[in-house]
Amino acid sequence: MADKIDMNQKWNWPLWIGFAVAIAGLFSYPLFAQYPLTRDFPWANLLLFAVGGILLGAGLVRAFGRPQLYHGKIFGSIFAVLALLAFGFFAHEIFYVHRQVPLSAQAPRVGENAPAFTLPDQNGKRVALADLLSPNGAILIFYRGHW
Repeated sequence: MADKIDMNQKWNWPLWIGFAVAIAGLFSYPLFAQYPLTRDFPWANLLLFAVGGILLGAGLVRAFGRPQLYHGKIFGSIFAVLALLAFGFFAHEIFYVHRQVPLSAQAPRVGENAPAFTLPDQNGKRVALADLLSPNGAILIFYRGHW
């Protein structure tokens, strides 16, 4: 005989809230990266992932421990896997990919003379730094990046 679905089961809120908090840990990085305190080490994002993981764990314990009382065995398992994948992606990007950007030890410091160079402009025409210098000098802006 098939089990009846109990309509008196309670909403398992830790699953839903935990999943939302874990996903917020992934998508809030651009917001937190604006501030050096949370950009240099993403502690706020890791805290969101930890809180989300704890809530998801509590929801899974409720769902599997007392299935007659709480919903969420299937959704909870799916949410947990998705949250783990989100955390894995975040950790890979922050702790591995971003660390692969070359060091800027040879970059000129503020006030230091820039080395002579020739680069293409937006139209592909080669332009040398010496061509751009006026009697007062030139302002150069260096964007550190990796393409």
